[in-house]
Amino acid sequence: MTRRTMIEAIRDAMDVMMSRDDGVVVFGEDVGYFGGVFRASQGLQAKYGTSRCFDTPISELGIVGIAVGMAAYGLKPCVEIQFADYMYPAYDQIVSEAARLRYRSNGQFTCPLVVRMPTGGGIFGGQTHSQSPEALFTHVCGIKTVVPSNPRDAKGLLISAIEDPDPVIFLEPKRLYNGPFDGHHDRPVTPWSKHDLGEVDDGHFAIPLGSAAIRRKGNAVTILAYGTMVHVAETAANETGIDAEIIDLRSLLPLDLDTIEASVKKTGRCVIVHEATLTSGFGAELCALVQTRCFYHLEAPILRVAGWDTPYPHAQEWDYFPGPARIGRALIETMEA
Repeated sequence: MTRRTMIEAIRDAMDVMMSRDDGVVVFGEDVGYFGGVFRASQGLQAKYGTSRCFDTPISELGIVGIAVGMAAYGLKPCVEIQFADYMYPAYDQIVSEAARLRYRSNGQFTCPLVVRMPTGGGIFGGQTHSQSPEALFTHVCGIKTVVPSNPRDAKGLLISAIEDPDPVIFLEPKRLYNGPFDGHHDRPVTPWSKHDLGEVDDGHFAIPLGSAAIRRKGNAVTILAYGTMVHVAETAANETGIDAEIIDLRSLLPLDLDTIEASVKKTGRCVIVHEATLTSGFGAELCALVQTRCFYHLEAPILRVAGWDTPYPHAQEWDYFPGPARIGRALIETMEA
């Protein structure tokens, strides 16, 4: 194993797949010569040439539209949208073309396409560089949605996404690129080189989509989280001293309902955490599923901790961000219910 940042793990996943399959191509804004705004594709153009790793015009609609055509033709494009906030011009291509291609062709065509997008806040990016649009994708039949929380998962899940015959939205929490974030912005960040999950398998290895991971075992309450919030939730559990079990969903669609159900039936309580806005966020779907499948085991109402129903503010970033204090209050509330 080699210790890597999340950026390095993502780059390694693309490198491994490009070396194994000539049909894998990587492109997007500045991803070629420049290596991407976060350097996720740095060195790939030099290694594989300009026909397999190249820059595109600033047109998200064009990037995804071309990728859909390539995928239908038999290639395996892994494209980058520079920030998840920029995906809206491409949303029609994702929803109306990529997601529907298998269905509308009666299985004659598939769309093995991966769309990578840095997501989430915590970097003072303001309203147009901090959004978490995962619920906009989980609502759409025909596409899968993945959100890793660490370098090892990022590599294994990205390899699975590239190998998948259908389109996958791969959301990368940019606050985690260089280290796990505990939610305390005034503290130094621990680098991935000092974290167990910074150890990444070398070569090819895949983590199946739809498999959650138990990050912290506990018996008092289940916390459902993904991406950055996995680490923030762990901080909240440690600071409150509550015996919480933390489930890292890893992929939102497909969803590992068996792991969720087993944990909630054991603890009898559930707190759902995500950075996206509360109303119609993915947490609402999780809440409905837990309520339906675990009703007779619940000892308290399911609680959600999320971003506020407002554009992501620049000046009040840490009031918007669901930090350890807000999650901790929810944990205390559910235990006292």
